[in-house]
Amino acid sequence: MSGKTVNSAILLLVIGNALALISDVFIKLLEPGAPVFQFAFLRSLITLALLLPLAGQLDRKNLFAGFRIHALRAHIHLVGILCMIIALGNLPLATANAVFYAAPIMVMLLSVFFFREKLTPLSVTAVFSGFAGIILILRPVEFNWAAVAALGSALALAINAVMVRKLPEHQTTVHKLFLNYLLVLPVAGGLAWWEGATWDPGLLISALGSALFILGYNITVLLAYRQVNANQVTSAEYTGLIWAVAIGWIWFGEVPDAWFLAGSLMIIVPLLLIGLQQRRMAPARGFNPAPKQRQRRSRSGSLSAGTIQ
Repeated sequence: MSGKTVNSAILLLVIGNALALISDVFIKLLEPGAPVFQFAFLRSLITLALLLPLAGQLDRKNLFAGFRIHALRAHIHLVGILCMIIALGNLPLATANAVFYAAPIMVMLLSVFFFREKLTPLSVTAVFSGFAGIILILRPVEFNWAAVAALGSALALAINAVMVRKLPEHQTTVHKLFLNYLLVLPVAGGLAWWEGATWDPGLLISALGSALFILGYNITVLLAYRQVNANQVTSAEYTGLIWAVAIGWIWFGEVPDAWFLAGSLMIIVPLLLIGLQQRRMAPARGFNPAPKQRQRRSRSGSLSAGTIQ
């Protein structure tokens, strides 16, 4: 699975999204009342440690180039992690992930506002249909702080995706990830200290599992998009919702209802149509030497090259 062919890239994305859902499961299995700041700090610290073997990809002479943008993205990312923990702890796994898919729609709106990009009729349809789908999934009678947190996590993903354009182009994805987790540690550590929770060794295992599997997702995404046009394979990322439904149903007994299915279709179908439209407009080739033009939904810190959770 080198990612050099369309089929292998699709398979990598399917596997990668399954790994991301396992990371979500580690968060969902946290005990009620678990210290969220302590968990966020531990996950950030562990992810940074896991990136150390890749330090050769850092531009050490210009390590802190774009410091202000990196610092802002890092702390928005921290807010996104905290929102994600709250959402996954209180919403069904599939519901939370369906709301996370609002991020690509928010990217469209933010790009119009900040970069004066023009929306096509299909993009406008995706925006209205997506938000209507979110309302169907959450439904006003069930709207609570967990739902707000899920939307907050999606917004954090979207803002970070848009801000990637402001980062130095020469920096590798590993460099961006490394700075993201390095710069967030002081605030995350301070919040964990302020939280004052008793040290929980079990939380370390959960943070390690979550960090390890989300890093696995990041690696599969990098391999998949390295030599294949994003518009040829990006629809495979939406298998993440299928994994969420399957794992939520089998593991947590969360049976999706008709509202969830209808809302999910309203979010995903327009995005798939946009992907198909881009595929028809793009040349049919397997290698794209311009990585800055590749866009994808990234969890976390993921929607655009270098925007990975």
